[in-house]
Amino acid sequence: MYVHDRIDPNERFQARRRQARRRRRARRTLAAAILLAGAAVVAAGAAFFTSGGGGGLGAVDGSKLKPLPKPKFRALPAEVRGVHVTMALASVPGKIDEYLSLQSWGLNTIELDVKDENGEVGFASPSAPDARRIDAVRSYYDPLQVVRKARARGLYLIGRVVVFEDPQLSERRPELALKNPDGSVWHNNAGLGWTNMYDRRVWKYNVDVAAGAARAGFDEIQFDYVRFPSDGDVDAIVYPGKGVEAKADTITNFLKYAVKRLRPLGVRVSADVFGLSATQELGIGQSPRKIARVVDAIYPMVYPSHYGPGEFQLDDPNAVPGQTVAFSLADFARQMRGKRAKLIPWLQDFSLGREYSLADVQDQVAAARRMKARGFLLWNAGGLYRSEALTPR
Repeated sequence: MYVHDRIDPNERFQARRRQARRRRRARRTLAAAILLAGAAVVAAGAAFFTSGGGGGLGAVDGSKLKPLPKPKFRALPAEVRGVHVTMALASVPGKIDEYLSLQSWGLNTIELDVKDENGEVGFASPSAPDARRIDAVRSYYDPLQVVRKARARGLYLIGRVVVFEDPQLSERRPELALKNPDGSVWHNNAGLGWTNMYDRRVWKYNVDVAAGAARAGFDEIQFDYVRFPSDGDVDAIVYPGKGVEAKADTITNFLKYAVKRLRPLGVRVSADVFGLSATQELGIGQSPRKIARVVDAIYPMVYPSHYGPGEFQLDDPNAVPGQTVAFSLADFARQMRGKRAKLIPWLQDFSLGREYSLADVQDQVAAARRMKARGFLLWNAGGLYRSEALTPR
């Protein structure tokens, strides 16, 4: 007895022919897909060598970035306790090991320069060929070796990327720089050139550098100088391609682009901001409220020596570092309430205006803890830190 007793032999024959035709079409479709995939690989390689990996600085189209599988992020410390390390210090034999040894005092985080205020990049990376092309790359340290050492100790590693202040890119690619009215490259009071915040080729250049650190194994990319200039003859600046959007939207949109490219590589993204950016409008495009919707952490530079007399109704903010930090962080907490970003301040471990003691640094740490910050980083341009300030709660 046949299950399909209504189907005669001729109908079964026709059905088998239809099935055979479907199988042939499927094989042809598969073959075409393989050919297209091969073409895509070739095109991707060409794109790497012409825009992201070996050619010119192309325009950015974030909508065409192919998403990668969701990465596994390394855990952020319950309380970040870290120090800043320059790439020059990292190049000194044994110096990184000295900083890592601060773990015995409580250190759990290293923030290391990947690209600094001079526009120099600390190591070569296939992800950032344009940095090598303009001779911005130096061999300060081996990122893989640093990552291995940090991971072996269970430390969290942040890579700092200075963005728009860039003497290397602005001088070697002047079409990407901020300009004077006569068309020459604009410089700030220190004689350093800045790149154009509105030019997406500049965005791509910096995120390419950051991607190199991400692929090397850094846990977080922290963008610094992610703002408009604040010193020099800022009224004379000509911004090529300037649109009608607010400065804060331009900066926030750069960070959105960076997040879209970097998070798929398994790194968090954060931003350094001025300590007063949550208290008043500074005209540099830093809006903690907007930025906090995009990044994983905001690091305000709440150095008490940088606040003038009368700020927060304090006669001398530098004389009462704990109070100054607390007032500033309270303003950040209000602006960031309900947002995704963590609040982690930069604290002052250097002397400016007066001699700073260990008690002054500990006073700032205590204030950050009272304000329920997610930790703190210590800044000293010379890399000299008071290890006792890193003691856990």
